Amino acid sequence: MNHLIPWFVLKDVPGIGNHLFKRLIDHFKTPDRVLDARGPELSMIPGISERLIRSIHTRSVSNEIKREIETIHKKGYSIVTLNDPDYPALLWQIPDPPPFLYVHGKLTDSVMNIAVVGSRNATAYGIEITQNLCRSLVFHGMTIVSGLARGIDTAAHYGALAGKGRTVAVLGSGLGHIYPPENAGLFHRIAENGAVISEFPLDAEPDAHHFPQRNRIISGMSLGTVVMEATKNSGSLITAKIAAEQNREVFAVPGSIHSHKSTGTHTLIKQGAKLVENAMDILEEFSHLGAGTIHPAHTTGVANLSGPEETVDLSEAERSVLKAMGAYPVHIDTLIRQTSLDSGTLSGILLQLELSGFIRQTPGKYFCRAGRLL
Repeated sequence: MNHLIPWFVLKDVPGIGNHLFKRLIDHFKTPDRVLDARGPELSMIPGISERLIRSIHTRSVSNEIKREIETIHKKGYSIVTLNDPDYPALLWQIPDPPPFLYVHGKLTDSVMNIAVVGSRNATAYGIEITQNLCRSLVFHGMTIVSGLARGIDTAAHYGALAGKGRTVAVLGSGLGHIYPPENAGLFHRIAENGAVISEFPLDAEPDAHHFPQRNRIISGMSLGTVVMEATKNSGSLITAKIAAEQNREVFAVPGSIHSHKSTGTHTLIKQGAKLVENAMDILEEFSHLGAGTIHPAHTTGVANLSGPEETVDLSEAERSVLKAMGAYPVHIDTLIRQTSLDSGTLSGILLQLELSGFIRQTPGKYFCRAGRLL
């Protein structure tokens, strides 16, 4: 891992942020050439002052850098730099990409990534449609990018895993601090067929200032960002704003007009975000890139946002009942009218679907889809 030392040394120079680091690499190609460059060569780069030149020339390999690289090796993690072929191609295009990423798992340069974000305090509706959407997207070959946070982020990762697809978690802490701690198991599951990444040192703890930086990576490595459920003050709206500034697509899933959890997504739709009712609403925006093809790991059908895969051996009557049902509870009398089934037959079908995990019953003889995903 000695080839990584110049990357760490240059990043450690006070005054060299992500913008300037990228500018230096664009000009000199490698960090060791930057460190070896003479003053007149460095002064040609916009943003390089005499003081910064002195800092570059006097910088050395600290013990902290040596320990960091040694720990990365011991933990089985890897470092992917701007010059590596596996550095996310879309992330490389933003003005301030991280010089390198800490990686647990396997990162690729694929551009077929969709960011999925939303409320940490998500509703059951938000969790369900997020899982269904992400399962459908990975079925069509997309990778789901999110932030490992509680609520929508967690549902997005689980939906991708349930669909046997790839997902990438971007942390607002170092890999040595899994946050939230209850997602430790998910952290390792993601790495088995995807990646957990961070731009922060291994021992960096979660910090409020880290999350906006993390959000630019989530949107920056993705073709578009989908906001699933958000209030007007939700941090996920910041991610959507960053995505728009990065010239990426912004999508939003509508919710109930009576829920404050939907005020943020409805605002985005009013401002021009594309309304999403199913995965194809997203995939059609990227059909020129090959989005919408069936992922080779899958041999069965795919669900929309409203419910689980209808790929098991369901009868025609069972399918008609499922189609008449959404994420919001529907009274049994409404189902009788919509399906034209008698009450006895319908009750038997509802019981079987509930036992199979497709639906759930709520008080007052109301039923809604449960999303048999995990």
